[in-house]
Amino acid sequence: MSTDRNIDFVLRTVEKRDIRFVRLWFTDVLGNLKSFSISPAELEESFEEGIGFDGSAVAGFVPLEESDMLAFPCAETFQILPWRPHSSGVARIFCRICTPSGESFAGDPRSCLERVLNVAEDRGFVPNVGPKLEYFYFNDDKEPVPVDEAGYFDLTPYDSARDLRRSTTLMLEKMSIPVQYSYHSNAPSQNGIDLRYCEALCCADNIMTARLVIKQEANEQGLFASFMPKPLAGCSGSGMFLSESLFDQNGENLFWGTEDYHLSELAHHYIAGILRYAPEFSLVTNPTVNSYKRLLPNGEVPVYTTWGRKNRSALVRIPAHKPGKHLSARIELRNADPTANPYLALAATIAAGLKGIEDELPLPVEYTGKDVTDAHMVSMGRTHLPRTLGEAIETFEESELMRETLGDHICDYLLAEKRIEWNDYCTTITDWEKHHYYAGF
Repeated sequence: MSTDRNIDFVLRTVEKRDIRFVRLWFTDVLGNLKSFSISPAELEESFEEGIGFDGSAVAGFVPLEESDMLAFPCAETFQILPWRPHSSGVARIFCRICTPSGESFAGDPRSCLERVLNVAEDRGFVPNVGPKLEYFYFNDDKEPVPVDEAGYFDLTPYDSARDLRRSTTLMLEKMSIPVQYSYHSNAPSQNGIDLRYCEALCCADNIMTARLVIKQEANEQGLFASFMPKPLAGCSGSGMFLSESLFDQNGENLFWGTEDYHLSELAHHYIAGILRYAPEFSLVTNPTVNSYKRLLPNGEVPVYTTWGRKNRSALVRIPAHKPGKHLSARIELRNADPTANPYLALAATIAAGLKGIEDELPLPVEYTGKDVTDAHMVSMGRTHLPRTLGEAIETFEESELMRETLGDHICDYLLAEKRIEWNDYCTTITDWEKHHYYAGF
């Protein structure tokens, strides 16, 4: 929540830095960034009374007859946009979306995550998340044609994006988003950026900002940045790996332990919750038809509800412990992809982990990757993740935890929209079908 100190700082900065436009940012249910600008003269009043806008124009918000909505700026998210002119500058602030009566809007993804974090706080937990985003650079937005043939961590003249990654990193750091490292990823034209961990709500804001900055910087260089999970056949897809941990109110990492892979019993229950509910939250972490083209058994991405220390095909990977760095004890969730709405993805995964703690779910046997047959996995109690968007829809619909976590408004909208998407895909005649069947019968 915005405090008087934060609001005073924003108002002074706007005047001192000659900010002429303040962009109010929020997302729709599907994770698309939305924005409208107000003048500095409207800003002070907006903190108290909100700014009205037409909610019926935003996918998943409200029908035409209930169109009035209010955006309340969150002063702590204020940042000047460094790619805009220094004189007559532009700033952005993330917003809470409320009804005309001032109540939190049930379809606001950011408020949904806040509700989950409030539950965690009531239990003495502060969720921290460090995201790693993968994406591709292409020459245009029509066809995914690679701009280089470099590979994982390559530093060669063939890596055409090295200067672009540098400018992206500098731009993010100007917006107070620390970048731990950036790199060329495994596939041609595929890149990755690892953001420093922070509290979960800040992390989701950072992901939304990073996606915009990555596209903005690519556009400046005449390239197109795509977060499509699997744009190229036969190559690795793009993930959004989430390193999650729970801290206490004093900043101590509750996931660290002296035994059992340096993970506490609390962390064991959290992991067990993630594994138990992963099929149910797959629609949130992997929300598109294309998402499931990435989740194939190739040794790099998860297809079962498993965990492991060294195996990157596990759903939950335990990164190696760094001696003396207890704060770094964490889990890495590897199924999510960058098309996910980060607010809903974090709300769903954190809620699953908290449920595992609440129910004291036991941690299953570690997965080593030596046997991946369905029969063996079933005998070990490991569930296959949804193979298609259609399967994910059906599993999500039956989930009591997801409805409790996300609420009826968001759940009903997701189910309706994703059924339309799945039906459109299933009824589309593809090039593959034409090639295999057109002249064969």
